[in-house]
Amino acid sequence: MSDPTALPLWAAILISAFLLIGSGLTLLGAIGLLKFGSFYRRLHAPTLGTTFGAGGILIASIIFSLFSQTRPFLHELLISVFVTVTTPVTLMLLSRAALFRDRTEKNEDVPPFRG
Repeated sequence: MSDPTALPLWAAILISAFLLIGSGLTLLGAIGLLKFGSFYRRLHAPTLGTTFGAGGILIASIIFSLFSQTRPFLHELLISVFVTVTTPVTLMLLSRAALFRDRTEKNEDVPPFRG
């Protein structure tokens, strides 16, 4: 007897590919966080890993939800919107706070403010 909840092979391969891509990009972001030296360089790798890594995992979850038909995939769409919106805003706020701190401490590596 065949299982009615079983996924087609091509869908399982597609889901696996998106999971591997998403987790690989998240891993690259974590490695970039450890490898880069300055704070400003460290900001970019985890942000890209978070956005695109979570995107790949969420796409895999959406595809699985479409084929399993156990629940709607609305929450995956909401998560992707929130991650896409909040990650760049957090990057901007962290970089501006670090820039303000470095300018306040008169760090020579930071360009002066030109208002």
